[in-house]
Amino acid sequence: MSTYVYGITESSHPALPKDLGGVGEPPRPVRILKEGRLAALVSDAPEGLRPKRRELLAHSNVLAEVGASGCVLPMRFGSVAPDDDTVTGVLAERAEHYKERLKALDGKVEYNVKATHAEEAVLHRVLAENPEIRAMTEANRKAGGGSYEQRLRLGEMVVAAVKAQEAEDATDVQHTLEPAADAVSLGPDSSGWLANVSFLIDGDSVETFLTAVERLRQDHPHLDLRLNGPLPPYSFVEPGPAEPADPMSGGGTAGE
Repeated sequence: MSTYVYGITESSHPALPKDLGGVGEPPRPVRILKEGRLAALVSDAPEGLRPKRRELLAHSNVLAEVGASGCVLPMRFGSVAPDDDTVTGVLAERAEHYKERLKALDGKVEYNVKATHAEEAVLHRVLAENPEIRAMTEANRKAGGGSYEQRLRLGEMVVAAVKAQEAEDATDVQHTLEPAADAVSLGPDSSGWLANVSFLIDGDSVETFLTAVERLRQDHPHLDLRLNGPLPPYSFVEPGPAEPADPMSGGGTAGE
């Protein structure tokens, strides 16, 4: 049977909470596979596993329960190996990488910040800051809306100004928040967000980071900010020097 992998920790990590269940219906019992100074949190992998809410929560709950008593390198939802021996083999092969990551991420959490424009607010901002757009808008108004060519030109100017504002705001989001972070990871490009950034935050710096987020909201009222966290540091585990076909890789999005 395939082996589902939740995360990696040190073999000296405290014992699992009693009767800890993971993914599957009924929940598969979570167990530990040890290899030298490392250990993997695993269970049997149920067939036909899908990223449904119950399964995503089960995956996250295992990491939260175990992570409460020490550092855990989280694997993303859907990380499955062919069998237990494959898991321990990967632990042995990448031991130095995983030990370095455990040390680097100890006591740290991830916060993800996504930003979009509040449409009306950003249009007001663009109009206020661009005299050429203001002048053309007023000219078109006085001309009863303006000609087709004039309206088209105005629309093109507004679109270009909004795109420039998106680029400026994406930079502002990262530069405003990164001083409070130990590391930054840019998320995949998406047409739905002008910024999608994950920040690695030391436990002692959480309040400083959250204060910076609130200051960003106040200083940029034309932005809609979505803050998600604290999370296990999914974006900062970093794959080791693996071969292209990683036997413990998954396609899930538990950390997003």
